[in-house]
Amino acid sequence: MVRPFLAEARALFRPATHRETWGHAEKPQPPVIIGWLMHLLGRDDGWVPGLLTIVGSFFAAVFEELQPGANAAVRASQRADLQVDGVLALARALGRPPRDVAEEVVARAMELGLGDLCEKAEVAGPGFINLTLAGEFLASELRDMSLDAARLGVQLASPPKKAVVDYAAPNVAKPMHVGHLRSTIIGDCLVRLLELVGHSVIRENHVGDWGTPFGMLIEHLVDIGEDEAVPELAVGDLELFYQQARAAYDSDPAFAERASARVVLLQSGDPETLQLWQVLVSQSLSYFDDILARLGTKLTRQDVVGESYYNPLLPVVVDDLARMGLLVESEGARCVFPPGYTNREGDPLPLIVQKSDGGYTYATTDLAAVRDRVGRLGAELLLYVVGSPQSEHFEMVFATARLAHWLPEEAQAVHVGFGNVLGPDGKMFRTRHGATIKLAELLDEAIERARALMGARAEQNGQPVEGDLEGIARAVGIGAVKYADLSTDRARDYRFDWDRMLAFDGNTAPYIQYAHARARSILRRAAGPGSEGAAGTQGTEGTAGTEGTAGMAGELGIASGAGRGGDAGTANPVGPVLPPSEPAERELAKRLLGFADAVTSSLETYSPHKMCGYLFELASTFTGFYENCPVLGAPDPGTRASRLALCALTAAVLEKGLDLLGIEAPERL
Repeated sequence: MVRPFLAEARALFRPATHRETWGHAEKPQPPVIIGWLMHLLGRDDGWVPGLLTIVGSFFAAVFEELQPGANAAVRASQRADLQVDGVLALARALGRPPRDVAEEVVARAMELGLGDLCEKAEVAGPGFINLTLAGEFLASELRDMSLDAARLGVQLASPPKKAVVDYAAPNVAKPMHVGHLRSTIIGDCLVRLLELVGHSVIRENHVGDWGTPFGMLIEHLVDIGEDEAVPELAVGDLELFYQQARAAYDSDPAFAERASARVVLLQSGDPETLQLWQVLVSQSLSYFDDILARLGTKLTRQDVVGESYYNPLLPVVVDDLARMGLLVESEGARCVFPPGYTNREGDPLPLIVQKSDGGYTYATTDLAAVRDRVGRLGAELLLYVVGSPQSEHFEMVFATARLAHWLPEEAQAVHVGFGNVLGPDGKMFRTRHGATIKLAELLDEAIERARALMGARAEQNGQPVEGDLEGIARAVGIGAVKYADLSTDRARDYRFDWDRMLAFDGNTAPYIQYAHARARSILRRAAGPGSEGAAGTQGTEGTAGTEGTAGMAGELGIASGAGRGGDAGTANPVGPVLPPSEPAERELAKRLLGFADAVTSSLETYSPHKMCGYLFELASTFTGFYENCPVLGAPDPGTRASRLALCALTAAVLEKGLDLLGIEAPERL
């Protein structure tokens, strides 16, 4: 039974995503006990408590009683399940012996109900507290988790927020290349995470579909003819088209003059020019649709909001800044000087919004986007998934938007920067001839390599690949590329290494996909004819099939009863989770209960690599469980059913986690 203290914490705690994001939002004042719980990790954003936080709430409450503001510092431990490290600092503040303080803290936490969660709380060393979680508590939490097939224990945000995520952003009439990879898949992962916790997310693919280059592109389209150009663009040969237009512009003064005139016609709304421009845009978007679909992203044609959309808003932006007295003329250009930004010489750094020739800049467009997204869409959170070199640019744009009151105090704008993709030699990732690698060709190679790898594994195992080889190759190949990127701290560069990312061991997508397939295989075999109640051997690695597992829908097919002697001969072989009886069971239970914390941690800093790290740890822990705890050959029916429930939860969490990364989880490998 969960005592009222913990029940109150669970009932009143609400999730969120980012402390900076919601720190200024209005929220109800929590009860004192929830305030203590929030204080444990220095939070004020309504974060949903995970396993560590639930247990730590008891110590946060006691520390607050003894010394307001003291931090209990509860963390995972190698000596026990959890460890309380804050006693030494608390004892210094109180001027008392640490072990005496630790004993008092444990006694008071037990009075609050800690014994329902922990079977052992021991004072160790100079004043550390080691905690061993109660088996029934772990089982109860897992049973609750199994009832939530949609979210697996991840709570909805309350209240939900409206977020705009700006990512991908390829340029019309140019091919998507490896440089677009990180923005596209990091942004897509963040969209999925935000949606999981219930926020309303607007995806915006800010394509480059406007500007002076379109003068030469349209003129080249006129020269070769629409009938010839459209088939060329339809097959994605955008690079050749752009190169031909550039070559004509650079070598033919007459062409360059026509191109300049065409820009004027485009900007003035000439119908014929707009029709030709639309041909280029439409063909490019069809090409982008194909690449984004192959990558498995959520972006669609409806998410495209190009630079052309913001073009009519640019004069309004400049006029508003002038009216507010924020514009300063500098060397003929109209600029804003947000406070705190200087160049190397220490002089104020300008944000140019209108050039001396009257033209607008990227900063003008970005300011128009902020103004539109907050003002028209009502966005409270803006995420810009753009390379790290643009960090200062976005800082100055956001600072200017705040000066103009387009970005109110309660709203947040975050530049989600990222590093570069490097080749195996540590230099920028390019072809052997130094050209930029096209994303379509990269994905083709990923699938081809995965297909060859799966064939080689099948030959080595002496059995054919089961299921849809092409589908498996696509899932493994593209999943490997995406995971190698997402598993790296986004702020860092990383080396693109085919052998490492396609390996079936280590922190890779294939390793996690394989763990998922293994869990599905066990469940399918348990549900097969004649398997119920038959104590067989664990078997080898097995495969997972597309037909799925009986009883996996809704509540994950896990029974609600209890008792280690339960009937395994019923139609559903997956029984209730029982208190773990083996160390490997216990480790898997704790790891599964970390999923909600992994979601929260990933969103706190918009860092997908934290979710990757969690999934790798879960897959590794499941492997240890598989090797040490017989499932189909468990010693009794109740244990067998309980271990099948752990397999079902593991499969569900791995599949959900991979889906948050935009990666498929094949049933068979």
